[in-house]
Amino acid sequence: MSEATRLDREFLKSALTLASQSEVDHLLYISDVPIAPADLRGRKCRKKLVYAVTNEAVAAELLGKKEQVVVIPAYDYSRTERVKMAVVSALAQQAFKEGDVVLSLTGRIGRGIDTMMTMRIGGSLDDRVAIEGVKLGDQFNSQVVDAIIQLALQIGQDGFEGHPIGTIICIGDHNVVLEKSRQLTINPFQGLAEVERNVLDPKIREAIKNFSVLDGAFIMREDGVVLSAGRYLSPLSDDNVKIPLGLGARHAAAASITATTGCIALVVSQTSGAVRLFKEGNIVLELHQTARRT
Repeated sequence: MSEATRLDREFLKSALTLASQSEVDHLLYISDVPIAPADLRGRKCRKKLVYAVTNEAVAAELLGKKEQVVVIPAYDYSRTERVKMAVVSALAQQAFKEGDVVLSLTGRIGRGIDTMMTMRIGGSLDDRVAIEGVKLGDQFNSQVVDAIIQLALQIGQDGFEGHPIGTIICIGDHNVVLEKSRQLTINPFQGLAEVERNVLDPKIREAIKNFSVLDGAFIMREDGVVLSAGRYLSPLSDDNVKIPLGLGARHAAAASITATTGCIALVVSQTSGAVRLFKEGNIVLELHQTARRT
């Protein structure tokens, strides 16, 4: 046995001991290689264990053994983002609830467990955003919604090359949304394979940040596949769709498209960097920047 292997086992043993403490409600183990039964034997954390895996076959095998399992995308996330994806999935499946203390174990894909994190669900802005995203309904992928909200906040904070920008991102009911909009410019996502244009991929989120300088809206499916950028959404002259005073054309367009379709829409304000989430013509979530990059 190598020194590294002994260190890995000691790390896992220490983490399982901590997870067995009464203050910890859940042990979130993020790996496609389950914990060996011998390592769990006799430990109180056994009943707290929730696996987060990227492999559907592994998930099915664990479910067959009556384990709690969530599935996360297999993209090359940072350790912190991998934990976030797993927490969002667990919230969507009601494996976690607000106020729970979660001890998470993760590492790089294929390289074993090397990182431990603890958190109290609902104790940070990211947690609050994830909880609100889960409430939007089963038709929306909670991982996708969370990723897009975080992306919108980054766009509002960073802008583009030091200049503030605004944008609209529509998710869901894509066929109807495309019918009710028109292309303003060349679609930079046209011709790409679906796996190459999913917002769950960090590389695509970076591309979206760059393409946010284009006029018009992004259109996405519920599963996160980006269909188009630079779409013009025409605001409707509907007296039933009202937005607060001071909000402009982007917010009016988002209110209108969500009132007349089943999509939700995120608006990044160019003026303030604030992010507003529209559903059924109304603002259901509003997030303001604490600071903007200049």
